[in-house]
Amino acid sequence: MSCPRIEVDLDKIRRNTETVVRRLDARSIGVTGVTKAVCGHPAIAQSMLDGGALGLADARISNVQRLRQAGITCPVTLIRTPMLSQVDEVVQLCEASYNTDIVVIAALASAAIRKDEVHGIILMVEMGDQREGVLPENVAEIAQQVMTMQGVALKGIGANFACLSGIAPTASQMASLCDLANEIEGVCGPFLKTVSGGNSANLPWALGEQTTGRISDLRLGEAILLGVDPISGDQIGGMHTDAFTLVAEVIETGVKPAPFPIAMIDPALARLRIVPTSDVSMRVILAMGHQDTDISGLSMPVGSALIGATSDHLVIGVNRRTLKTGSELRFQMNYKALMHAMAAPDIDVKLLDDLPAKQPRQIQGKSEHLMLV
Repeated sequence: MSCPRIEVDLDKIRRNTETVVRRLDARSIGVTGVTKAVCGHPAIAQSMLDGGALGLADARISNVQRLRQAGITCPVTLIRTPMLSQVDEVVQLCEASYNTDIVVIAALASAAIRKDEVHGIILMVEMGDQREGVLPENVAEIAQQVMTMQGVALKGIGANFACLSGIAPTASQMASLCDLANEIEGVCGPFLKTVSGGNSANLPWALGEQTTGRISDLRLGEAILLGVDPISGDQIGGMHTDAFTLVAEVIETGVKPAPFPIAMIDPALARLRIVPTSDVSMRVILAMGHQDTDISGLSMPVGSALIGATSDHLVIGVNRRTLKTGSELRFQMNYKALMHAMAAPDIDVKLLDDLPAKQPRQIQGKSEHLMLV
């Protein structure tokens, strides 16, 4: 089997989705599955839908196009503010999009009129993350402007938390978002179908004891894919944290001598010099590096320690000598490492599913295999 590769357990993704869908349904909150970390992989997206996600969301039109080409027909929302250069594709491929700029919304309206469509607009509100969003005091005014445009329809509002700031939302912020929804309805008239409270960082709040108010949707990617709380990194109870495994191949093993006492003029280079790890008995080099993933986001296998990495090499120390050239080592990834690895052109994606037979298939140029587990 090729290396490096990502092995994906679709059943665990489906069961993670089922878990959060069931828990949030009891709070009257729906789940939108976010596929941006997996580059809009159709099989992974389908596992989210099979687990009960009401629709999908992505940040890149190329990913949405991949979903549509694979036959995914459910509602898909673009969750990054559309680029003016892509408004035609956004209207063609997405039922709705999150927006912050009236100029972009006007362009979407024109594109929708040309295609005889009505495109849904969800206004993203700045609630403290300081990334994208309309200031709360300006939301009602922009909502009124959207209401006057042909080709678009105001569908709701949303907020984002813990992406740029890394700070989880508070109950006060969520209450303020609900108040904004009521205010917009009072000014504009129509009922807002979607009040999207945020992302995976909102789960502790959403599953807490306080009322969830008008929040009707959460956009979940990391929680479903990795089964962890993005803020703490802790496992979410009942969720699988090993749906994705990165596998790399050993290309050299052995014991390296201590670095030669080469004088380094640049103090920065001296600080970066690799130092042997005293508690490991052998060094192993794998055919994977910074070009393939975020090395700092990998969990080292038991009995090993990270020594260093370059663009194409990963060097680790191990306390066992059974590894040899051609052996494989398996790593768990955090969200950032997963995103990089899924987008890396030299990493294959292998799907592990409970289908009754091996069935090779090709999706968007990457070789994939369905295998029994």
